[in-house]
Amino acid sequence: MGHLVQVKGGEVWADDTGADGAGPPVVLLHPGVGDSRLWEPVLPGLGAGRHRVIRYDARGFGRSPAPTTSYAQVDDLRSVLDHFELPRVVLAGSSMGARAAIDLALDDPGRVAALGLFVPGVAGYEGLEVPEVTEEIGRLATAGDMDGLVALALRLWGAAGPDPDPEAESALRAAIPAWFTTYGHETPGAPAFDRLGELDLPCTLLLGERDQPEVIRCNEAMAARIPGCRLVRHPECDHFPTLRAPRDVARLVRELCERAAAD
Repeated sequence: MGHLVQVKGGEVWADDTGADGAGPPVVLLHPGVGDSRLWEPVLPGLGAGRHRVIRYDARGFGRSPAPTTSYAQVDDLRSVLDHFELPRVVLAGSSMGARAAIDLALDDPGRVAALGLFVPGVAGYEGLEVPEVTEEIGRLATAGDMDGLVALALRLWGAAGPDPDPEAESALRAAIPAWFTTYGHETPGAPAFDRLGELDLPCTLLLGERDQPEVIRCNEAMAARIPGCRLVRHPECDHFPTLRAPRDVARLVRELCERAAAD
């Protein structure tokens, strides 16, 4: 059962399995195209009782209230770790969540034992912005066209899904309002792309070969900059790896946990 956790100037909904297994605790960070429910297909593969698993909804997403003040994702992540008294964890982040995971690993490396990056974003990489897409999102939002926004998002990030794609569509319908309620409140992280060479920990990056081309190029560049990073190119993944390949995602997280425990 989840509950609300206090963060600076607000609250986030978090869920903790509470099972302290032999392996290190795992914290799952969701993407901006969904909330923490996107991790549910992965949970069985993490092994009941083997690892304590924490996941939470970023502000405005899922069961977390929309922000009313300025905040930074990395600060909220740190607050969640403090709340659950977790000094050192394995972080598994997808897209937006991976960006926060990288920020914490750079800012406070002693707290991150290993890093799983799934179709990740990173602050300071300039090649993700597509002006035509940004303009179209703005036009659809102004018109209040939720169906249009969902269709656009599925074209960009859901190429590997079935048609229709009810799971991804449901995740997007729940998440898209947060794109706008968090706007103007979320403080972007400091540029991290040029600092990826400072990371010194076990790291795996999964790239979805059916993802948006700009994301693929970003992920290739990130993997090349992270020392010792294991790059996994998944032919059947788009921007929803936890829906498309949950067993593979779980296996990669388990492997990171084993590497972290061995260090």
